[in-house]
Amino acid sequence: MSKTSKFEKNPGRIRFLTWFMAMMLTAFAAGCGGGGGGGDPVLGLSGTPGGPAAAAPNAPTVTATVPVRAITGMPINRAITATLSQAMAPATITSTTFLLRAFNSTGVLSAVSGEVSLDPTGTIATFTPGTRAVPVSLAPATSYTATITTGAKNLAAGTAIAADYSWSFNTALTADTTSPLVLATAAYGTTGVLTGATGLPVNRDSTATFNEDMDAATITAATFTLTCAAPCVNPAGVVSYSGRTATFNPTGDLSPATLYTSTITTGAKDLAGNALAANYVWTWTTGAATDTTAPTVTLTNPAALAINVPVTQAINATFSEEMRQGTMITTNFTLTETANPNVKLLGTVAYDVANSIATFSPTSDLTPDTDYTVTVTNAAQDLAGNALLVPAAGGLPRPNPWTFRTAAVVVPPPALAINLRSAATFGIASRAGLTSSGPVVVNGDVALSPNPACVNVPGPANCAVHTMAPNALGLFVNGSVWFAADPPPGDNGGTALTVTNDLTTAWNEGLAKPDTLAPAGGTVAAGALGGPLPTGKTFLPGVYTATTTMNLAAGNLAILDAVGNPNAVFIFKVGTALTDSGILANPSEIRLTNGAQARNVWFVVNGAATLGTGTKWNGNILAGGTIVLSGGSTVNGRLLAGAAGAGGFTMTSTPPLEPALIITVPQ
Repeated sequence: MSKTSKFEKNPGRIRFLTWFMAMMLTAFAAGCGGGGGGGDPVLGLSGTPGGPAAAAPNAPTVTATVPVRAITGMPINRAITATLSQAMAPATITSTTFLLRAFNSTGVLSAVSGEVSLDPTGTIATFTPGTRAVPVSLAPATSYTATITTGAKNLAAGTAIAADYSWSFNTALTADTTSPLVLATAAYGTTGVLTGATGLPVNRDSTATFNEDMDAATITAATFTLTCAAPCVNPAGVVSYSGRTATFNPTGDLSPATLYTSTITTGAKDLAGNALAANYVWTWTTGAATDTTAPTVTLTNPAALAINVPVTQAINATFSEEMRQGTMITTNFTLTETANPNVKLLGTVAYDVANSIATFSPTSDLTPDTDYTVTVTNAAQDLAGNALLVPAAGGLPRPNPWTFRTAAVVVPPPALAINLRSAATFGIASRAGLTSSGPVVVNGDVALSPNPACVNVPGPANCAVHTMAPNALGLFVNGSVWFAADPPPGDNGGTALTVTNDLTTAWNEGLAKPDTLAPAGGTVAAGALGGPLPTGKTFLPGVYTATTTMNLAAGNLAILDAVGNPNAVFIFKVGTALTDSGILANPSEIRLTNGAQARNVWFVVNGAATLGTGTKWNGNILAGGTIVLSGGSTVNGRLLAGAAGAGGFTMTSTPPLEPALIITVPQ
């Protein structure tokens, strides 16, 4: 059965917040969590000069971390996790083998006290500053280094990890107060089908993907259930969590031609302790068949036989269907120097559920002018447990395994994403206030400075309060509001001022990005963002410039194609104004494909930005002036206004003619 995508709502909810949250889930594809990691240059851990470190035979490795290596703006109240390639011995995963240290004002590392726990699978270690019962926040705007030491050993044979594994990150100014969302579900391998899908295979896992990293200890058989109506017997199964995906794996095939219901309850929490705001429910009906089709690798980046590959390159493999998260690990995704096939290089693996892409990130730069071989082994499985088809050398289908050669000289890396600094968790930032008319949902934080004016019509007259309760008629912020001179629990405007200042810094950084598609391929003529359906207009990763205005016409489609690289960056610089002309009867769309992520898409506008009604928008807008949004639109991105010194927000939505306007911060 072919794979589709599922972003669905549950029409049976009646409580307001549940209804609102369900509407939010219609919009977005999930980004993949985890990944990252690597050697720490200060501590001298994990990684060797001139090429990435190699893994010892059969030794467990760190396959993903939260937060990822070198990230800035991690909320101060999130726990830190490391995912390992094998089940670990619980007695060896403790506060003496999982360390967190902070750089103080003199640049010296000091230990952070915390409690370390291991999830039921034995593969996800969590460091909670303080204790799980009484967590404490990290210091804001501070550099931290986390380390898994060689005292960590696997359960099977007591084998230690080959070398201390360390990664560093910087904290944000604020805590995470945003409830997590379920963004994508898979009913036995079929993602993206609306509730009520029929004819689904009876032997595949059921999965739910979240918009952020979750606390694995809260993803259990009590919080993820699978049921059916009598005379059907509720199936037994095993619940697990990996990446950002929860999986219910039945112990046997389901009954054919039967309606099933999956539920994620509010007991599921993110790493900051925020619970799902409402139960998330979806249903489907099985068919009679089982899924016996083996998955394959369909696309790679770098491509097979590629040359002059940058030594900083991450390696991506796209699969023919959705894969089991638990099999997307370094044990099954190997990178070797072709001349030394028995020496596997260290790295981490992240898996993008929405696009079925696994990304291997080496712990340090590759060696220049060297041949490498990549293999995804047949231990990788789809949601039915079918092993990946890996042909013998020279066989078909290709391209797995595949080879590439690094550049002999340093190749400039592709365009880098814009650094938002403290603004990273903010869905809205404005220098000139905000006006909201009708139902608007912001999944993320809001910063208003220096003008804190915030009008919520027809809700409360002034919405400049730190926490906004759900409001069926006006603005609802699923996060925190920070504004000039905000009283406790605010900080007298310090955070809001820092965020809007960082917005200006990021805006200037974006405008300074040079076009990457020389000599003139990076220039986008006025009105050229998108094209008529069904083909639209496709953009490859890079930096583009519209010297005057940029317009996405009503009914037009812009496709951002990452070519299998979920780290690909798209930047559109606009000389004057950005205008989307879509209407409900003829909406426009920014569509992401082949691994493109909304968090890596940037529209940097000198002037104002306007989005029409019904628009499906993916990407962040950094506007020098105002931003105007209309009802029925869904924005998977950050909207930051007034970077040039002035500019506010106007958001309108008039039900029932226009549904709620929804803005969600991508992660």
